[in-house]
Formats: sequence, C-alpha cells, structure tokens
Amino acid sequence: MRILYYDCQAGISGDMNLAAMIDLGVDPDFLRAELSKLGLDAEFSLRVTRDARNGITGARVDVELAGKQPADHDHRHGHSHARDHGDHGHGHEHHAHNHDHGHHEHGHHHHAHEHGHHHDHGQRNLAAIEAIIEASGLGEDVRRTSLAIFRRIAAAEAKVHGKPIEEVHFHEVGAVDSIVDIVGAAVCFHALGVDAVWASPVELGGGFVRCAHGLIPVPAPATVEITAGIPTTRGAVQEETATPTGAAILATLADRFTTTPQMTVAKTGYGVGHRVTKLPNLLRVHLAEADVTDWSVSEARLLQCNIDDMTAELLGAAMDTLMAAGAMDVHFTPIIMKKNRPATCLSLLCAAAEEGRFMELLFRHTTTLGIKSLPLKKTFLATTFTTLPTPLGPVRLKNALLGGTVLRSKPEFEDCRALAQKHGIPLTEIYAVVDRCRDKDA
Repeated sequence: MRILYYDCQAGISGDMNLAAMIDLGVDPDFLRAELSKLGLDAEFSLRVTRDARNGITGARVDVELAGKQPADHDHRHGHSHARDHGDHGHGHEHHAHNHDHGHHEHGHHHHAHEHGHHHDHGQRNLAAIEAIIEASGLGEDVRRTSLAIFRRIAAAEAKVHGKPIEEVHFHEVGAVDSIVDIVGAAVCFHALGVDAVWASPVELGGGFVRCAHGLIPVPAPATVEITAGIPTTRGAVQEETATPTGAAILATLADRFTTTPQMTVAKTGYGVGHRVTKLPNLLRVHLAEADVTDWSVSEARLLQCNIDDMTAELLGAAMDTLMAAGAMDVHFTPIIMKKNRPATCLSLLCAAAEEGRFMELLFRHTTTLGIKSLPLKKTFLATTFTTLPTPLGPVRLKNALLGGTVLRSKPEFEDCRALAQKHGIPLTEIYAVVDRCRDKDA
C-alpha cells in the first residue's frame, strides 16, 4: 500500500502542509495551474522558496495577497474563528483573534495565513466558498475533498459559537489564503495518488494566547472540536502548534493514527514554518510503502431515522450533503410507518468518533426529530489503485486485495464519466474500452 505518513510532532498548519507536499514532489506550477481554476488569480500569488529550521531544509510556501505585505512580515493575526452577527458576550461583533505569539500557523504564523487581514473577500461564508469550488474546473475528487475540509471547520466553528452554520461568517475560512491552503491540500493529495494517509498523534501545544477578548486557551476551541476522536499530545511548548485549518486537513485525509508505522520510506518532504521556535518549526511527511493485512476492522456507528415528510428532491440533497461531509455510506430504504404512511428510512454509517457530528448534520438537513444509533464493527479489505492507459485517456482501477493478491478490481466511475463527457460518447462505451484494455494487459 502506498501511503503518506504525517509526522506531526511539531503540529500542522495549512501552509506547512502545502510546503511538505511540494517538497515531496508536487510541481509548484501544477499546483498554481489547478488553483487558477478557482478564478481567484487576481487576489493572490503563490511563492515557493527554500528555508531551513535547526539545520533541516525544506520548502516554504507564502500566499501573497494582492495589495498586501508579504506573508512573512511580523504582524498580529487571528484564528480562523467565526464571525457572526450575534452577541457572544465578547463585547464586539466579530471574532478577529489578534494573537501575538510565536508558533504561527503552526500557531498561525507557521502560517502567516490564518491571520486577521481584512481584505475585500475575507468574510466569504461557507455557501460562497462552496459556490466557488463547485463552479471551478477542478476535478470531482478535488472538489469533494476540499468541501469536506471546509465543512469540517464550519461545523466546529458553528458549535463553538453556538450558531447554525448558515449564520456564521468566517474571517479565515473565507479568506483567500485559507482557500488556497485547503483546496491546495486536496489538489496535492490527489496528485500524489496514494492509497491511504497515516499520521502520528498531533501536537497541539499549550498555554494561552491573548486576543481581543482577553486570554483564550491553546489549543483553540475550534481545533479541539476538529480533533475530537483523534490522538493528540499537548504541552511540548507553551504556544499553539496546530491550527484549525491544519487539523481539519489531517482529520479529513487520515485513515489511521499510529506512532509505530510499519513502512518503507521512499521519500521525505519537509514543510518549513515562518517562525523560529523552540520546537523545530517543521512538518515532516513521508511517502512510503506499507505492509497491511488483507482486512482492517474499525469501530463504527449506524445512524438511522425514519422520515415521512421530505420530498425525493430534498432527500437526495441531504444524501449529497452527508456524503460530502465524509460519511462512510448513506442509503435509503422504503418503509411503511404508523398510520400506514409510506416513508423512508435513512441509514448513515460513520466512524465512532464522528457520531456526534453526523447526528447534528442529520438534525440540520432532514426533518427527523429522533435518531437511532447502533454500535458495530466495520471490516473492510485492503485496497490499492493502479492506472490503466486506454486510447481515450488513463483510468484508475481500484483493486481489492485478499491473500496478498488482487481479488477483483473495477474502474473508478468518476474517471470513466469524465472521459465520456470529454469525448461525447456514452458511458457504456468507456467501460467497454476499459474492459478491452484490461483483457489485453492480462
């Protein structure tokens, strides 16, 4: 199995993740071309340089905003915290946490990204961001991954501030530099074509930071919500080492957390932070081959609710939202409820640690008043991906392994659909071409 292994002993941030991916081999020009599909070129430029911390060299990324100072200048900045128009008892109308500490975008100045710039588009809300991504020319996989990361942050911010997602605006989730960090993370992840992402426990830091409201604890409240169910460590330094953006990227991508990975490292990338700190301000990511058993077992939850007052269109939209949020599976079953009412049983499978988040999504996006939760174990085969060249273009094959060999494989639907649209031919013809090419290779 080809994996990425994130070594997060010094935390993680959005820009350091981008830098590590580039150091692993993602072409910066390819990344710029993909980000250009967002239609935001007039608002930023991406600068990639070499830097070092404690004698270790790596890549450094700066997202330079149009009309703003370079991102590596020393300035006060803020969390990717929510702005809403209600009263939290904080004494003003928004959350621009102007921290003044050192471990940035690792504690934000890791990142000089998750800061408090108030440029024109700094307060895009989640709906606006979703519209930008959906309207872009980015691939389906990249769009889906980007949206899952954004929605994870949005859910955390909404919970922290006690507001529905729709009523929360974001200084930083909406800021251009954070959009670049998150969409860039999705672009790089899919460009590397790995089978899985593993990670070490994440160092969150400790202490307090001062903001406009006074002292707040580290890790930031949003980071605490995002890392629920994820192994973490604290207190290596008395400053922030994991930002909400970095935590959300890892929480969305990682399949497994372990301190003892059995793997053969092929290449290592280092993402360099913007400040010199007590810890080496580096994110280390390995590209490796890992030996895995034929199947894995994970703790899961089956959430079910019976619905008799939603239209087919609304149910379909709810399914799309739940799948985009990272559900393992969602399916509908027709049932007959009390008073002989035709209805639908919505079943959702998720990781045990994600139960609360998906319950909240079910309450928000369906009309149900109650949810059943059933604990279970999910057993699944190891999978790998290979690329099959065809006369119409490459198609990825997803292979299921048993006994160390490929039990079966099938072409990725999204790849086939993209080729059908590109060439203007029926999808069935794409599958026929794939089958002929597979038979030829066999």
